[in-house]
Amino acid sequence: MRAHRLVLPVLAVAFAVVAAPLPGGAAEPGAGVEWVEVFSPDGTISRTPVPVAVETRAAPAEVAADVVAIQETGAPDQRFDLVFVGDGYTSAELAAFHDHVVGKWAELAAVEPFKSYRQYFNVWQVNVVSNESGVDHDPALGTDRDTALDMGFWCQGRDTQTERLLCVNQTKATQFAALAPQADQVIALGNTAKYGGAGGGVATAAGANDQAGQIAVHELGHSIGKLADEYDYPYDRYSGTEPTEVNVTADPTGAKWSAYLGLPSPDGGVVGAFEGARYYKYGLYRPTEDSIMRTLGREFNLVGRDAMVEAFKAKVPELR
Repeated sequence: MRAHRLVLPVLAVAFAVVAAPLPGGAAEPGAGVEWVEVFSPDGTISRTPVPVAVETRAAPAEVAADVVAIQETGAPDQRFDLVFVGDGYTSAELAAFHDHVVGKWAELAAVEPFKSYRQYFNVWQVNVVSNESGVDHDPALGTDRDTALDMGFWCQGRDTQTERLLCVNQTKATQFAALAPQADQVIALGNTAKYGGAGGGVATAAGANDQAGQIAVHELGHSIGKLADEYDYPYDRYSGTEPTEVNVTADPTGAKWSAYLGLPSPDGGVVGAFEGARYYKYGLYRPTEDSIMRTLGREFNLVGRDAMVEAFKAKVPELR
């Protein structure tokens, strides 16, 4: 395990919180509102509209932290670099943050195809230090903490209907993540045991919660495999063109993945064409009944798993 003290000389570009653009011109929420992906303790996934955050940037001089290599298997440009940043961890709690990072990586690496291809990853821990322990609105709405990345439940108080929605200042999180040699996916862990998380360019998860690591599995399906969400909320019927993602189709025969039809899938059952996908109840189809792109705690289906493996091999040709 290696540690480096780094200072970021320039500001990084923030990731958006919103999920991928909807196909077929579906109406998004109004001006000043964005979609955030929500993960429930029972594994179900949905999206909810919240007011757009007005994010501040950290001053360049403030963006300094030790970077610890949890796993380093090759040059960053030849690996997928997974970067964990923490919020609400004081300097005395960095050992706990390390334990949380190691635990989340172990949970991720236990799921195929990460299990078989874990050597394709570099994993970095950026020791962001907060002045106070914990995150905002924990244990109750209205509780404020002085933390480096402004993480909080109820989506930092922007959505008072969804307690488990754990949002972070994406701009600041990305600035700190850029201290790592490379950042293909950023995950912000909050110093809390309460279940919570959110999807987006910077995914979030409760560091001390044993279930929250599944959020990283789902988010890497997006960022590495370019997989679509397979759940069907909140729209009714799709009438657009054929989606580009390999795991959703407008063709009820499932011809898009014809080579897989009838084959057993790691997430259970056999590959077919199941209606309801990419936020639509009708008119779009997914390969299997229930994969990790639909429900946390599941496996990738056969189509999604192979897409992930192909992405691994394209990024790391030396390990093919």
